[in-house]
Amino acid sequence: MTQMKAAITAVHGYVPEDIMTNHDLEKLVDTNDEWIRTRTGIEQRHILKGEGKGTSDMAVEAVRGLCEKRGIDPTDIDLLICATVTPDFTFPATANVITDKVGATNAWGFDIIAACSGFIYALSVGAQFIETGKYKKVVVVGADKMSSIIDYSDRATCIIFGDGAGAVLLEANNEGLGIIDSVMKSDGSGRAFLHQKAGGSVKPASHATVDAREHSVYQDGKTVFKYAVVNMADVSVEIMERNNLTSEDITWLVPHQANKRIIDATASRMGVSEDKVMMNIHRYGNTTAGTIPLCLHDWEKQLKKGDNLVLSAFGGGFTWGAVYVKWAYDSKS
Repeated sequence: MTQMKAAITAVHGYVPEDIMTNHDLEKLVDTNDEWIRTRTGIEQRHILKGEGKGTSDMAVEAVRGLCEKRGIDPTDIDLLICATVTPDFTFPATANVITDKVGATNAWGFDIIAACSGFIYALSVGAQFIETGKYKKVVVVGADKMSSIIDYSDRATCIIFGDGAGAVLLEANNEGLGIIDSVMKSDGSGRAFLHQKAGGSVKPASHATVDAREHSVYQDGKTVFKYAVVNMADVSVEIMERNNLTSEDITWLVPHQANKRIIDATASRMGVSEDKVMMNIHRYGNTTAGTIPLCLHDWEKQLKKGDNLVLSAFGGGFTWGAVYVKWAYDSKS
């Protein structure tokens, strides 16, 4: 008898309508379009504007679209997990806010904070609630309003990030399709190189921290790049070796969209050609927990039942991991 797997049965994504191009950034900091494109692959990013708008507002659009595609009501959702580093509030959890806004009155939820690896962490956790038979429908959201924690006078970080959200629905599958394996890793010593300096219990918000711009992303770019190139590639190869996959077996690499050079290095280590790599970094920038589900949303029409996907990410903290997914359906649209 085939072991029950947690399969992705629907996916949807959302980005806000306002766009910030590289040329827009040229007016804010000492940078230029060519420099940004050649070093990151980014041409533009979407920015959520409007008073009182937060991460949950983007996530709600993704979840509503998900339910419509699958033909389910939000009340059918049993559990909602939200991966984010930009929660609406310190508490309650953004997952709880999302369930309220979409009307998922029968669901409980919680947040996962793992930076750019947040979505694959949450996907791995959510899958286990399906595999045990505990729940029938689990929604996993990756969403971040990175513009809320970016210092637009810091050219090292402001060029990279954008806002966006994506969501997937997990349901049971007995055909051997779904989430087959996952490898998750972390190294807390990496916090020194990519973090938000203030706003937590170690350094609570104060006039001094606000004046010092310590509530925005800090990144030691060269160090983060070095670790990301090695670890994201290593874990992607590891997931292939654990499951006896060759590069020919991989239909799609679905990498976190942080930097095109990191994506290229990962694909190279895996032996995967460029035409098998999902890439939309030029359109959205780095939406942190939103990048991988946004890729799945953008490529959904090209995905076929039985396709082998490797989802791979590296994030601040440090966190990283890879997930092997056998796609469970052919797109209807």
